[in-house]
Amino acid sequence: MIVQEPSDRKAGAPEEPSRTSEGKAAEVERLIAPTVVDLGFEIVRVQLTGEGGRQTLQVMAERPDGTMTIDDCADLSASISAILDVEDPISGAYSLEVSSPGLDRPLTRLKDFRVWAGFEARVEMEVPQEGRKRFRGRLRGVEGEEVLLHNLDDDEIYRLPFSDIGRAKLILTDELIAATADRRPSPDGSGSDN
Repeated sequence: MIVQEPSDRKAGAPEEPSRTSEGKAAEVERLIAPTVVDLGFEIVRVQLTGEGGRQTLQVMAERPDGTMTIDDCADLSASISAILDVEDPISGAYSLEVSSPGLDRPLTRLKDFRVWAGFEARVEMEVPQEGRKRFRGRLRGVEGEEVLLHNLDDDEIYRLPFSDIGRAKLILTDELIAATADRRPSPDGSGSDN
């Protein structure tokens, strides 16, 4: 687990946990994070996939307001490429992909579970909770470092320790699509086109 300092963090405030990368991807994240933050973005996830042949380095990022334009991706890609060309942290050939997290985004930071409260999510635990590793339900935010998930089938609220979560992501629903439609920037990049 890597702990990323949020760009809106006040001096002296405790760092908020995140699970944005692991292994070699965590090393890459440490190299690129200062530049990404300086450019006004937050890292959602850094992932290195593929073995042997050509690998893919995927960097998901967004602005603090949750937006990301094609031009933002291009600018961020150029800056990240420059760093990686100098530091050369990945042996062998690889492709760099810079993107927004999308609608059915991964939930990698504790704050994601607060921001997306009210929407459906799928959570896979690294450490079983109540004999289960997989959960699905409506996010109800966080308390301390526990994620609250309302299971709609049994009407139970599960308290899932953030540190024990392996993977989590939003589930693409009509409700999520409708709620995020007004967050999309217009073609001129100025905000909603609705």
